[in-house]
Amino acid sequence: MSVVSKKFSASLYSMLVLLLLCLITAFSSGCGNKASLDPAKPVTLTIWHVYGNQTNSPFNDTIEKFNASEGKAQGVIVKVASVSSSNVIDKALFASAKQEPGAVPLPDLFTAYPRVIPAMHDKLLHWDKYLDKEDLAVYQPEFLAEGYQDKELLMLPVAKSTELLFVNQTYFDRFAAATGASTDDFADYDKLFALCRKYYTWTGGKNMCQLDDFYNYYLTSMASLGDPLIKDGKPDLASPNFKRIFRAAAEPAIAGGLGIEKGYAADAWKTADLISNVGSTAAILYMRDYVTNPDNTREPIVTNYYPCPVFSGGKVTLLQRGVGLFAIKSTDERKNLAAVVFAKWLAQEENNLNFATNAGYLPSNKQALPQLLNNPQNVHNYKYRKLYTCMQQVYKTGTWLHLPHNAAEIQQNLEYGSKNILRAAHQQYLQEVAGGANPQQTLDKLVEESYQKLLNYKQ
Repeated sequence: MSVVSKKFSASLYSMLVLLLLCLITAFSSGCGNKASLDPAKPVTLTIWHVYGNQTNSPFNDTIEKFNASEGKAQGVIVKVASVSSSNVIDKALFASAKQEPGAVPLPDLFTAYPRVIPAMHDKLLHWDKYLDKEDLAVYQPEFLAEGYQDKELLMLPVAKSTELLFVNQTYFDRFAAATGASTDDFADYDKLFALCRKYYTWTGGKNMCQLDDFYNYYLTSMASLGDPLIKDGKPDLASPNFKRIFRAAAEPAIAGGLGIEKGYAADAWKTADLISNVGSTAAILYMRDYVTNPDNTREPIVTNYYPCPVFSGGKVTLLQRGVGLFAIKSTDERKNLAAVVFAKWLAQEENNLNFATNAGYLPSNKQALPQLLNNPQNVHNYKYRKLYTCMQQVYKTGTWLHLPHNAAEIQQNLEYGSKNILRAAHQQYLQEVAGGANPQQTLDKLVEESYQKLLNYKQ
């Protein structure tokens, strides 16, 4: 073999070895084409979220801070494409995923409840493929657990809310001075509902309170009494405990005193058509500190916060509410990496605490959560300080509960069914009593009829 041939063979051998090494490493690193972020060539991610509105959103402010700091350093830009309610986002997601006519492209990131997972599963980024144990250890364990389905981590907690009793203390004090009503009765649902009926009579037909979410009321009250609402994938509506809590709310809803209007209490709160509601702590963003009178004059009010009522014999149960962060899995690995950068930054103690306290939420970072609730006096905003002081009262005594997975249809039927059925029953009650029927007998009849209708309700 000539010298030239030997050199050629050696060169060919070297090339083959290099090619072989490249093929071996390609499975893990892409053979010199490994995806990475570059500050000089930033990746832009779009996001849909629920926090506030387009012009007034604490989450928008948080995103701007990210873009100016970690995002700039890593080459990631997060762009807010939509701020809306969770229901609106759900519908837009499903339309986009099905490529329905007129649907807009899916965002790179979005906030939603776990109920979206069945329809979106194949499109979702698995966070646990990018986050290690150390990354996940920063989250409050109960909050993180909600994001797993079938051992896949598909949702990350951003911030959580729970439910409290909001009270227009200014108006309630007038009621109390005239009737002897006491705030002590706020702790027990039966006593609260009795106050509602008393207030309805005293005002000549105004409701005192509203349950923003009947499903959450059923879920937490049942859990509080040690009797899960959903058993083997079905709601246990035949349970004596369910009958108890349904009847307790149905009586003031039908006879008057407990609001059953569509939507949340914030609208009726503006005009004092309601003076209390059981709802998410995040509602503080929407609950005004004044009442608008029929003549358009404004009256300042004091808003106070009380622990969510519990039925006699029940234990304090804290419903963890709030959407989580999802990412759409991209064929461009840089987008997946960029989503992870944003998620990790958002979970850092200081960043998470700042966002949560500006939005009336609980931080999902396990260090930030006790820091806040053990020291509510450090919160600058007076309203929020009062809110977190109330939450402090139940934080150490309550047990966390998250919404059951794969129960979207159950939730919808119980929520809309309860309000629709009770709303119709209320009108029937007024008509029959006006026609001379016995009020208590009419009420008992309509409560039972409403319960039977709920058993078979389908949205």
